[in-house]
Amino acid sequence: MADLLRVENLCKSYPAGGPPWDRRRVMALDGISLSVQRGKTLGLVGESGSGKSTLGRCVLGLTEASGGQVIFDGTPVQGLTGRALSDFRRRVQPVFQDPFGSLDPRWPVGRSVREALDCFRIGTAATRDGQVLDLFNRVGLDPALACRFPSALSGGQRQRVAIAAALASEPELIIADEPVSALDMSVQAQILNLFMDLQADLGVASLFITHDLGVVNHVSDDIAVLSRGKLVELGQTDQVMRHPSHAYTRSLLAANPTLVKGEPHAHRTD
Repeated sequence: MADLLRVENLCKSYPAGGPPWDRRRVMALDGISLSVQRGKTLGLVGESGSGKSTLGRCVLGLTEASGGQVIFDGTPVQGLTGRALSDFRRRVQPVFQDPFGSLDPRWPVGRSVREALDCFRIGTAATRDGQVLDLFNRVGLDPALACRFPSALSGGQRQRVAIAAALASEPELIIADEPVSALDMSVQAQILNLFMDLQADLGVASLFITHDLGVVNHVSDDIAVLSRGKLVELGQTDQVMRHPSHAYTRSLLAANPTLVKGEPHAHRTD
């Protein structure tokens, strides 16, 4: 299956934060190469500070890489302008940990979902309100909630609205950065199942960023493990979970007693 996203030797460094004459730099990403296939989910896992969110921001173009390149559907992302940049932003959408970052607190949540339809001219002005309600149904929300403000919704409902807003532009790839870490365990499971259903029903690929191996075990076809800005393990989920090759991956597994070595991840039965 063809790669939709390729990251090649990606590097990102920051000043070390010393005095002005100190030219030392801290490597947040150190030569990362990985890919996401069409319609598949790559779980990107690592502890806080491992560089995983920086990688997601570099893919989205929100952070400028120091070296290497991001290639989406055969085209380098760096340097895109005009219509090509707009097309990339339509086809690659983020879902962040805190939906308040993508939902305007002054707007009813239905307006936040409609914004992408208006921005990318999807449908017509006459049909977009109906499309918003369809998107609410798609993510398991009562369409009547479209007229409410974010503060009136639960955390799980807000995250579903954020996912609906991401789906509005009909993306091919979603960059999901810790999308369930702020939710209760029961709500986490619902949102994870929603991501899996969207992949199955719509064929949307995902780069799913998390610190929790249990989460990527549940949703991912493949796993990439980052530690201190370096890619230390990459492989099919079942293989990584059963036979981790790197000590860091083994330590992550050991820290999660609900993951039993040798058991396949729960949702893949094909």
